[in-house]
Amino acid sequence: MAKHEELPVPVFSSLEPVYGGGSQLEEAELRFGRLKSKFVEVFGQDPDVFARSPGRVNLIGEHIDYEGYSVLPMAIRQDTIVAIRKHGAGESPKLLRIANVNDKYTMCTYPADPEQEVEYKGYYEFAKLKGVDVGVPVGLDVLIDGTVPTGSGLSSSAAFVCASTIAIMATFDVSFPKKEIAQLTCECERHIGTQSGGMDQAISVMAKSGFAELIDFNPIRATDVQLPAGGSLVIAHSLAESQKAVTAATNYNNRVVECRLAAIVLAIKLRMKPQAAIAEVKTLSDVEGLCVSFASDHHGSSDPVIAVKEFLKEEPYTAEEIEKIIEESLPSVFSNSPTSLDVLKAAKHFKLFQLNTSAIGPGEILLNRASHVYSEARRVHSFRDAVLSDLSEEEMLKKLGDLMNESHYSCSILYECSCPELEELVKICRDHGALGARLTGAGWGGCAVALVKESIVPQFILNLKDKFYRSRIEKGVINKSDLGLYVFASKPSSGAAVLKF
Repeated sequence: MAKHEELPVPVFSSLEPVYGGGSQLEEAELRFGRLKSKFVEVFGQDPDVFARSPGRVNLIGEHIDYEGYSVLPMAIRQDTIVAIRKHGAGESPKLLRIANVNDKYTMCTYPADPEQEVEYKGYYEFAKLKGVDVGVPVGLDVLIDGTVPTGSGLSSSAAFVCASTIAIMATFDVSFPKKEIAQLTCECERHIGTQSGGMDQAISVMAKSGFAELIDFNPIRATDVQLPAGGSLVIAHSLAESQKAVTAATNYNNRVVECRLAAIVLAIKLRMKPQAAIAEVKTLSDVEGLCVSFASDHHGSSDPVIAVKEFLKEEPYTAEEIEKIIEESLPSVFSNSPTSLDVLKAAKHFKLFQLNTSAIGPGEILLNRASHVYSEARRVHSFRDAVLSDLSEEEMLKKLGDLMNESHYSCSILYECSCPELEELVKICRDHGALGARLTGAGWGGCAVALVKESIVPQFILNLKDKFYRSRIEKGVINKSDLGLYVFASKPSSGAAVLKF
């Protein structure tokens, strides 16, 4: 039997396999009906096919996918649906017409030219690479409907890119393994300027209903993780918008660059030649073996953070200090990455190791970006090990909650990717019964995810509405009628699918 990631995206002739039954199915039927009617209204013909891809919530494993480490997300029911029609070869003019069911977005029209920087180019280049005869360019009509909140840290952009890519493939009647689609869509999304690691696309494409997934990289693969039945995950928006692409040079991509620099400096300190380190070391996972060997030889430990403490200084590094260590200019190191060069222009210094005694008490050291990556990578596997263990459900839920709390602490203090609104929201979650709560997604805004006993979910959500959202409603930040968009419980949902009916 083929492995999950080797299978193609499934094709269904009804909505039940994707949305289940009951009210969710009824809601989906109404939504697809409205989408089809809108398509006919806008373009004058029925769509050929639909594709949908979900958003996701990351349970644990933040900011480590781009360092080559495993992560543990799950899909949520909120998704992006793309309706599409391929024009006939004789239809003229040859145009890509892209519209949204929400009239606040105006229609975009482009020539049907695979060389331009839109999703069409990604499909054409990939198909040709795989030996598929793509034929002459033809026009496409595309209509989009999304329910993943933008700027929420729930991967609305990945849901959009994945659904668009799969829709284009479906209308050209081609399919590829899920792992290849996940890799392609990750590369496509990098065109917007964020150095994405691939988690968002992988879970959107490979998710299975009822399971979280342990996503491994190099190569991409997914392993089902069955969460304990007595727990539920509540997702709550901090109402601070996470603008990952807009702030990439100072936030998201800055952390990617800092991790690369930390890895190169560690490699040199552990006796790699500078030229070899620059050429061969791309991520912290590349030097973990050297760090572990050092820890084992000198301290009888397998903890790579020991090498981080030993070799990276506490104060932020200037560019000049790093260049002296690596014997190369930073613009030269990152010459093939325009988005990294943007980081260098924006950065005043680089935090490879950080001492911050004011946050948690005198004398206690808070480690750097590298420490977060290495410790978070361990927490991912500890989370999965706890799920597979013989612990009672009560003990298991407590263990999972503790790991989520540790992850948030590391994200907030070591990686500095939280914000005041998230800190307030996470505290309220814990104060009102969450076993664990943490930011999810890139951070700097967006959502928190809380692990809550199933039995208290309704009261827990009411408490959040009262303690966090009520004051925002009174100030006019959000409308009370929209609260369901900002706080909700979720079970693991299904992944991408093609729908033909």
